[in-house]
Amino acid sequence: MTPLRALVVDDEPAARLNLRRLLGEAGGVAVAGECGDGASALERIRAGGVDVIFLDIAMPELDGLEVARAIDAADAPDVVFVTAYDEHALAAFDAHAAAYLLKPVRVEKLAAVLDRLRVRRARPGGTPALDEIVRAVEAARADRYATRLALRGEGRTRFLDTAEVDWIEADDDGVLVHAGGRAHPLRERISELEARLSPREFVRVHRSAIVRIDRVQEIQPWFRGDHLLILTSGARIRSGRTYRQAVQRLLGHH
Repeated sequence: MTPLRALVVDDEPAARLNLRRLLGEAGGVAVAGECGDGASALERIRAGGVDVIFLDIAMPELDGLEVARAIDAADAPDVVFVTAYDEHALAAFDAHAAAYLLKPVRVEKLAAVLDRLRVRRARPGGTPALDEIVRAVEAARADRYATRLALRGEGRTRFLDTAEVDWIEADDDGVLVHAGGRAHPLRERISELEARLSPREFVRVHRSAIVRIDRVQEIQPWFRGDHLLILTSGARIRSGRTYRQAVQRLLGHH
């Protein structure tokens, strides 16, 4: 059996390493490369030699859905989205079988997805069109954005409305959620939390920072193409050149 040539795309190096390890355990797959952002993923895809892409949805600049939309449908590889979305929200997605993996990825689920993918590839017209998959993900995503965050500590759980959040920064043990002049620790990777927040309300402006759009009071140019964001709370957050499109989006709101 000829192995499937896979491209692993995720902005988190640890996530790419873990998925490569799991693909090796599942067998029947040759990793043709890995990318840490959407732009380099598109370059690699267009170079050819890829049968299937394991594509993280929550990435800065070009996210997974934007990458999928930019792929030439005529000779598109199969796409398996890798996502932190909860299973209930993706129930309608089951019709696409081999279209998604939930984080944390487990080898049993990965093997099952690969088996389904091989079966579909063996049947003419068996793999759903990429635009159908993208629409299914978008429909699932629209109904599952968090409106409250569960903050656990001191033997209890408190809930914080996302409307109260000013900004979020990455921390060694997860993230710090800044709201009302206080910083609340939350054990969750910033990329996973980004996927749970509505892009109409929040935007990631740095590898370690997400801001609530309506809290941005001022944007100032900074050194070497960076920007400085000043929030209504007085917090000052630097945005790097990698997130220039995110800042342009913020400017469009003002």
